[in-house]
Amino acid sequence: METETSRKFQVRFGERQTIKSSRLPGYYELPITERRRIVSSLCDLTPAEQKSLEHFGALTPELTDVFIENAVGTMSLPLGIATNFLINGKELLVPMAVEESSVIAAASHGAKLARTGGGFRTGSTAPISTGQIQIFPENPEGFESVLAKHKDELIEKANEGQERLIRRGGGVKNLSWRYVPAINSLTFYLDVDTRDAMGANMVNTICEKLSLDLVKLIPGDIGLRILTNLTDKRLARASCLIKKEAFHNDRYSGAEVAKRIEAAYLFAAHDVYRAATHNKGVMNGIDPVVIATGNDWRAVEAGAHAYCCRNGVYQPMTTWRCNDDGDLEGSIELPMALGIVGGVTKLHPTAQSALKILGQPSAQGLAEIVCAVGLAQNLSALRALASEGIQQGHMDLHQKNLELSRRKGD
Repeated sequence: METETSRKFQVRFGERQTIKSSRLPGYYELPITERRRIVSSLCDLTPAEQKSLEHFGALTPELTDVFIENAVGTMSLPLGIATNFLINGKELLVPMAVEESSVIAAASHGAKLARTGGGFRTGSTAPISTGQIQIFPENPEGFESVLAKHKDELIEKANEGQERLIRRGGGVKNLSWRYVPAINSLTFYLDVDTRDAMGANMVNTICEKLSLDLVKLIPGDIGLRILTNLTDKRLARASCLIKKEAFHNDRYSGAEVAKRIEAAYLFAAHDVYRAATHNKGVMNGIDPVVIATGNDWRAVEAGAHAYCCRNGVYQPMTTWRCNDDGDLEGSIELPMALGIVGGVTKLHPTAQSALKILGQPSAQGLAEIVCAVGLAQNLSALRALASEGIQQGHMDLHQKNLELSRRKGD
């Protein structure tokens, strides 16, 4: 349907012209079909290119318009299933959304290796997310005694309006603070148990509300009020043991491969350039599960990489050691702020299916699964690096992409 706003674009730009300006006032008010038509005209898209924007997959135009602004279509990712996972004695299929051909194969292989030692064992802390409230105090002295006196009262105020969350065992659990003289910044850290929600909007709302009470106690200017993605009180862990015999191949004995994997880990522990690639391999497993379940993978990435620097040096996300029997032991611990309710997770039909495939875990359970997948992914990559090299298996799987590209070229 043509609208007054869309007619303005036609008058201004005409049909099939090269884009002259990205200033499109009122563009967000248009229906998706009109936005798509205007972009097609301005950017000279062919009919085939225009048609590629028309498919919504599991979504609808209405949902797409809710999820993002200025929507014109969707960008599909393949969804596959990683097999062989045994986590805390439970058999599990893991949905992963990713475009790289070798990722799911590697995760499945890593999980198969871990089965030789009983699979993955996981655990997690309470789902505590942390918000920050910054105040620039007029008088930077004497606030300690004031805050200590009113701390419980402030926590009660922060919990006002969160009765449903509190009934489920969540809510604000603690309030702490830190003063940085160099920038005259008094920062409050608000720890919130968000239960099965990722909790970003919840924590931000609480921070904004509580800042008004804090500035009454500590006069000054209010600075930033927002959650941190370094959720180091919201940790998930996974570990596994792989029998050395599982690594045996024509080139190396199983014990030799296990030792070489340990050496690869130590390389990453002492070389930041290697650590970056080591950790990218871990996130190859983590991100696809986070995406498949409709969670915020950018937040998970930010928290994970920041956590790797907590001791002042960027470190590997996983550790690998050979035990006295020569078997390989691996572990991972990362901040993992995930949710199973609210936002895209609740509205996206594919995300809902993915959670059902995973057995409808809690937010903590999902975080543990994600860490197990990251550990499996890393194990598979290190095994390949330590024996035949990373490219053999990767390029075998990538061959389908190359063949399709050649056919399209023809």
